[in-house]
Amino acid sequence: MQERQFCANLGRLRREKGVSQRKAASDLHISQALLSHYENGAREPGLAFVCRACDYYGVTADFLLGRTGEESSSRLSPETIRQLAAQLRQIAEQAESYI
Repeated sequence: MQERQFCANLGRLRREKGVSQRKAASDLHISQALLSHYENGAREPGLAFVCRACDYYGVTADFLLGRTGEESSSRLSPETIRQLAAQLRQIAEQAESYI
């Protein structure tokens, strides 16, 4: 059951990200054929791939592996987090001028 959930999650996350198998495979440092095998359940990935996929899609390993329905505590991309941090710094600097 969880193996099928992993395959379904992997494919769904890729489609939600709006990338082709070829692009996702390249980004994940594997061949497109291997990603296809992972998505259709013909092969099982190793831990290194699972970790890369979690980082790439911004989800927890528990979600990707089908152990929980919660994708993550935060689905914010690293770039979004950097932008928010910069905005918070600006707000903090402006607030200091009022003190």
